[in-house]
Amino acid sequence: MRITFLCPHVRIAGGVRAILAYADRLAARGHDTTLVVPARNRVDATWRNLRGAGPDWVPGFRGRIRWVATWTPETLPEGDAVVATAWQSAGAAATAPSACGAKFYLVQHYESLYHGAPDAVDATYWLPLRKIVISTWLRELMRERFGSPAEVLVTPVDLELFHPTPAEVSTSRPRVLMLHHEYAWKGVADGLEAVVQAERSGFARFAGSEVHQPTLIENVSVFLRVIRGNRVGAAAANRIDDEGLRELALRAGEAADASPEDPDLPALAGASQLPDVGGNDEETAALGPADQARLDSRPGDDQSAQFLGDEVAQDPPAGPAPAGWLEGDAPVLTRASMADPRWRFGTSGHSRSYRRRNWRSEFP
Repeated sequence: MRITFLCPHVRIAGGVRAILAYADRLAARGHDTTLVVPARNRVDATWRNLRGAGPDWVPGFRGRIRWVATWTPETLPEGDAVVATAWQSAGAAATAPSACGAKFYLVQHYESLYHGAPDAVDATYWLPLRKIVISTWLRELMRERFGSPAEVLVTPVDLELFHPTPAEVSTSRPRVLMLHHEYAWKGVADGLEAVVQAERSGFARFAGSEVHQPTLIENVSVFLRVIRGNRVGAAAANRIDDEGLRELALRAGEAADASPEDPDLPALAGASQLPDVGGNDEETAALGPADQARLDSRPGDDQSAQFLGDEVAQDPPAGPAPAGWLEGDAPVLTRASMADPRWRFGTSGHSRSYRRRNWRSEFP
């Protein structure tokens, strides 16, 4: 088939990329595809045709580019189909000679929202062109507002261009980059706040001087807050695979859409440096279950326990020894000394805190 696309330009743009992709792949399948593109004037069009100017940002493009001063019936080639690809080209496609073939209108957006005068753009949707739209909401819009049926042709994602790539993250606060656009419907003003919490904690119960019911918890939870204009929505989940995160974003967005507007809603807080709390002891965190049970267990009545090595991590408090402590290098840990507020023993989060000193404990 001979297919003509009326393309407004061949500069870098998402919609133009889709047009070029269709023309390129149709050419690869044996069809004769031509993009008719307006230049600044007739001299510029002639010069571009002589140079063979084209979309150099699409390597190996297999379609043909024809530059013209403007779209007129005389500048359009004969063919089997002519396709308008933007509201500016719809009139030229509608008035094209029958020799140009069947007439189509590829609608990739409701251009009245952002291109040209809305009345002028809306007038193109009433033209006698067969509509091809890229989404179901555009199909419904064409049917309900303009009484025109439309075929849906979803533009696929080119996985050769868009795919995950490995990256090394060398900071605890990686930055996320997004494209900016001045059009409000692009959603650039939407605010996103994501908080990820990772927990690895454990505890053990004691009975009869023995450890029982030890529990280890490992969990990652994500809290997402979305701000759209003056509406805010939030959702949380602990499923962090791709599907789980997609569902989380969808639920947060739906919550924002359903919430009432808040004219006094403050903006999201800016980025800031997290404080270094130094609350993790790597040596303690590396203790295995056997070591944890040995260190947490209470010695028997007639048993003396030496534990935690020789290193002193913190000097004993100043002043007289707590009640129950014996003098010398091997103080005795008794119930009375444990009750002294200057001496603390126990666990916090995923890191246990112990006094690093040789001692033996005696319980009456």
